[in-house]
Amino acid sequence: MHDEPIDPFNGDPADPAAELHDPDDDDPVDPLTEVERQDVLEDLADLEIYQALLAPIGVRGLVIECEDCREPHYFDWDLLRGNLRHLLSSGRPRVHEPAYDPDPDHYVTWDYARGYADGVHDTLTEGTEDDSDRAT
Repeated sequence: MHDEPIDPFNGDPADPAAELHDPDDDDPVDPLTEVERQDVLEDLADLEIYQALLAPIGVRGLVIECEDCREPHYFDWDLLRGNLRHLLSSGRPRVHEPAYDPDPDHYVTWDYARGYADGVHDTLTEGTEDDSDRAT
């Protein structure tokens, strides 16, 4: 099983993208610092929680405001997970394009997902905190 789509032209001499510049051919990139690596690992862990909470209510993924093009990019759960894993392994983000005609109603921001998860957590722990306060 692959985390990303398989290139159907891989190794094909008639590959239409064969003459395009491959950014991986540039100078090697500095590896992620330990702090950056930890941040990506935390993002992956958070993503699992967000998907578990939000996918059952129809949220398909997250929307991220691109710093380069200043446009929202819509990522489904698996694509975002694959992008984060790629960043961990290669030290560089993937080249990206905006999604084709996504329905913005099916995507939320990181901040929304984090707030939703925090709200669920607070609701679930609210009863246990009240019980422990009464015991004292």
